[in-house]
Amino acid sequence: MATTAPQPVESPSGLTHKQIVTILSGLMLGMFLASLDQMIVSTAIRTIGDDLHGLPAQAWVTTAFLITSTIATPLYGKLSDIYGRKPLFLFAIVVFIIGSALCGLATSMYMLAGFRAFQGIGAGGLMSLALAIIGDIIAPRERAKYQGYFMAVFATSSVLGPVLGGFFAGAPHIFGITGWRLIFYINVPIGIAALVVVTKVLHIDHHRQDHRIDWWGATALAVGLVPLLVVAEQGQSWGWGSGSAFACYLLGLAGLAVFLWIEARMGDEALLPLRLFRNGVFSVGSGQSFVIGIGMFGGMMSIPLYLQIVKGASPTKAGLLILPMVFGIMTASLTAGLITAKTGRYKIFPVIGSAMLVTGMLLLATVHADTSLVTTDLYMLLFGAGLGLNMQSIVLAMQ
Repeated sequence: MATTAPQPVESPSGLTHKQIVTILSGLMLGMFLASLDQMIVSTAIRTIGDDLHGLPAQAWVTTAFLITSTIATPLYGKLSDIYGRKPLFLFAIVVFIIGSALCGLATSMYMLAGFRAFQGIGAGGLMSLALAIIGDIIAPRERAKYQGYFMAVFATSSVLGPVLGGFFAGAPHIFGITGWRLIFYINVPIGIAALVVVTKVLHIDHHRQDHRIDWWGATALAVGLVPLLVVAEQGQSWGWGSGSAFACYLLGLAGLAVFLWIEARMGDEALLPLRLFRNGVFSVGSGQSFVIGIGMFGGMMSIPLYLQIVKGASPTKAGLLILPMVFGIMTASLTAGLITAKTGRYKIFPVIGSAMLVTGMLLLATVHADTSLVTTDLYMLLFGAGLGLNMQSIVLAMQ
């Protein structure tokens, strides 16, 4: 008796597997830009701070980027519903390229932080729009089949980032250019390649959905966050109970309060719709993501500084020494993804991952000048594995 071959599950857009993979090639270049940039700066920040005579301000190089990218992320989602995913994705790439070129021209840490903030506006669209397009073209139950592509991008950028950052920072000059500046200039040719590929392969139908854009909410959030970051940087020199510190506290809290009031008034058109927090999975996932973000970015920025300043490692060696943390992130994330795709179960991974993450952070808090590198690497491996188990599972749960 003749048997009928099983039909493949169609994507929401009706695209074939080959068409989806072609589109993903463009998206992955954009995601590679964003993920590489998150990792490549960490091992070079010591050299950058020394060269620009502003190491105490190094936190702004990271936080300025994170503030603008965080605020821009939901705005890209709303604007792309109105004007289409492709034009906004191309705009994000262009902004990121320009911001990268400007960062390479910076002559002070605060100038670099300002250019990083501009770069973050582009970065906010690279990840968010790539994920939105994936949601448009791939059915939820089929997404696990394509996780390997994104894991490959993240794995490559996670390994290359620290190593390239250390290599460039450790070279006084390359082709007549100060080594660390190439950390930002390298984004330009990659970004241009992404522009060409996305322009050529990203062809998806757009059905306009009009929205009110929450510009006031975005402004209030920035007003709330910036003073708190200022006092976090200057509080030790000002005094945590000084008048300047209290002014920042009050302004920051007032900005956040106004932000929440605006979000309540905007309803579903808000930058962060408050009704989402009525969903238990979303609330827990958001809280977990907040904690994980603190651990991940704190670890990525502080561990290379510890290795270079305390242990005397070169930038290149520091980039190689944090690979155990990267290995832990990638191995745990890949394992959790494969098991989840096969069994459909994921709840156990955030539980185990959180325990490993907390244990890893507590152990890293005990390191000192005499702690062996082998011990520190083992702590980083445990810390990274905790991050990896959480990252993959939370994304799947909140989808």
